[in-house]
Amino acid sequence: MDEKLDARRTHYFMQVMSRGSVRGAAEVLDMDPSAVSRAIAALERDCGMALFERRGRGVVPTDAGHILARYVKRQQNIQESFFSEIDSLRKAERGHIDLVLGEGFVELMFDRVLPGYWRSHPEVTLDIDVARTSEIVQRIVDDRAYIGLVFQPPNDARLRTHYSRPEPIRAIVRQDHPLTRLDRPLLLTDLADYPGASMQEGFGVRQHIQAAEISEQVRLRNVLTTSSFKALWQFAAAGIGYALTPPIAVTADMRAQRLASLPLANPILNQGSLHVLSRAGRHISPAARELLDHIVRGIGAAAAPATDTVSYT
Repeated sequence: MDEKLDARRTHYFMQVMSRGSVRGAAEVLDMDPSAVSRAIAALERDCGMALFERRGRGVVPTDAGHILARYVKRQQNIQESFFSEIDSLRKAERGHIDLVLGEGFVELMFDRVLPGYWRSHPEVTLDIDVARTSEIVQRIVDDRAYIGLVFQPPNDARLRTHYSRPEPIRAIVRQDHPLTRLDRPLLLTDLADYPGASMQEGFGVRQHIQAAEISEQVRLRNVLTTSSFKALWQFAAAGIGYALTPPIAVTADMRAQRLASLPLANPILNQGSLHVLSRAGRHISPAARELLDHIVRGIGAAAAPATDTVSYT
């Protein structure tokens, strides 16, 4: 086996692994599939073992393929650390950062974080992707995103929390809804007679609600499940029923539509928290560290409770 693997071939290999097929990788690489296949075959000769096996219409990595992928990622991390240190000499004036976040954080980012960040870092480029909790965690762990903003991620040693703060789930209703006349935190039984809206499976918000339903032995009548926080707000604003969501996810535009945020009595629904994440052990570039600073200040300015916790170590 050669002492040094061909970087071009390993790049093609990682694309095939990511896309699950030679054809899918070829589309991303803007290449002929046969050229990608030849490169993978040459890499397999270099390694002396098969790296993929066919599965349906695609391919999956063999044990040797998984080993090679881990090696390539380690090499990428070493290279990333090198360039991050070079960036520090350039005072973080350039760079690219991939972010992934829940839809409820989008307005917060553009309202309180990004304008100030780009004024001081005009040449830093960002890629922002919107996803559900499970997808955000996976992209952070797989190094497909640098920073993640998420409601109540799972307890995973591979994740590093830079900032967290309590964020209870509330019942969002129009101000003329009958539930607003109850002068106390709401029980789930109070909601049971009204149509509701909630996030789909895979969102931390939905998992909290399901746990609360089990604890109170109540099954809420969700007439709408969605992957869009905006759809929840519009459901409530239209007067159809209530929506269960953290208040931070309610935009200023929706608040202007005479919405009320009602507290809930169930302890589970008051134990949620929002988190700013990266992968544990991943080097934080100066540009990303300064973006983290802006995010923490932006979230903190959005009515942050006194129990916020922040960590940069």
